[in-house]
Amino acid sequence: MADFLSSEFWNNRYHEGQIGWDLGAISPPIHAYVEQLTDINLRILIPGCGNAWEAEYLFRKGFKNVHILDFAEAPLDNFKARNSYFPIDQMHCGDFFEHEGKYDLIIEQTLYCAIDPLLRNDYARKSAELLDTGGKLVGVLFNRTFDSGPPFGGSKEEYLECFAPYFKSCSMEICDNSAAPRSGNELFIRLIK
Repeated sequence: MADFLSSEFWNNRYHEGQIGWDLGAISPPIHAYVEQLTDINLRILIPGCGNAWEAEYLFRKGFKNVHILDFAEAPLDNFKARNSYFPIDQMHCGDFFEHEGKYDLIIEQTLYCAIDPLLRNDYARKSAELLDTGGKLVGVLFNRTFDSGPPFGGSKEEYLECFAPYFKSCSMEICDNSAAPRSGNELFIRLIK
């Protein structure tokens, strides 16, 4: 098993401050999407949440049924230190592929690009399993490749092939509002189960 598939690998990255993917705030494309949401009762999951800036923003906007999930304890501890009021039972330390629950919305920010590309079809299937019918998987995926990873990139065509068997609608568009370091390299995805 590669190191990046272990929680120890990711805990060490946080403890050593090697978290170049962390923007320190909600990512602009996800922020724009959240701003148009009107149903504050949505059941939301953010897998591979890291420091969970998206969850912090959503919760402060009144979305109280937000669940965060990460393989590593360190980012969840960071989140808890910043957000002592956030319900503990909505913070999950565990493997996405073993997580159980039903959600209306899954927000993808960094998990898909961090897992072994051989697990991507499993990710698509598990996401669909966790969503109620009509539920949505939204977020950002890299629109480029990398020499090695993580992160692991890909293309729109590859992603569509992966998700199409599990979602009735798959929209993927180049982001025009990415954070500067990611400009031109992200797709915003909207997938409906």
